[in-house]
Amino acid sequence: MAVLDRFTDIISANVNAIIDRMEDPEKMIDQYLRDMMEDLAEVKKNTASVMAEETRAKRLVDENEAEVTKYERYAKKALESSNDADARVFLSKKQELEDVGTGLANAYAKAHENASKMRQMHDKLAADIDKLRNRRSMIKAQMSVADTQEKLNKVDTSLGKSKGAMSNFERMEDKASRRLDEADAMEELNKQPKDSAQELEEKYAEETGSAAVEDELERMKQDMGLSSSEDE
Repeated sequence: MAVLDRFTDIISANVNAIIDRMEDPEKMIDQYLRDMMEDLAEVKKNTASVMAEETRAKRLVDENEAEVTKYERYAKKALESSNDADARVFLSKKQELEDVGTGLANAYAKAHENASKMRQMHDKLAADIDKLRNRRSMIKAQMSVADTQEKLNKVDTSLGKSKGAMSNFERMEDKASRRLDEADAMEELNKQPKDSAQELEEKYAEETGSAAVEDELERMKQDMGLSSSEDE
């Protein structure tokens, strides 16, 4: 049977070791799981067939043994009746059935061995599939966590860049403020200081100008006969 040729490979396969060697476990597990499900379907079908053959072989063995027992009993009864000829016939049939029984027993032994292997292979495949499904769930959960972590790392990187940009802007703003303060200070320093004599000079210069106007006005009034002294 072809499926039994794979018995050694399936039984000796270490599903954990196979998963560990996978380059992309998340994708390859799904494919490997599909392959194993196909194997399991074939194994189930053949296991049922082999188990049926085992049952049939066992039934034939039991029936043969019952016939052997029956003819042995008849031979004894014939001897008890002092009928040696009949006893010989029954014993001859008994031996014939025993010869057939040897072949039936061998067939049953082989059928039983095959059925045991098939059941063992079925159980191994079923257990490996459960293990694989659990590992797949775990790996996919880990991949999901890894994806989330990568997104968080990208967000952190973006925030770091934003913080860096804000920090640079603040430094530029501080620098501009310092330069403005320095310019204002320089403007203040560039102004020529005025001493008290200059300030008084401007004051009296204005007063002198006013007195000259008044004198000019008085002369004009005198010339026009409008002198304030005549009015008095």
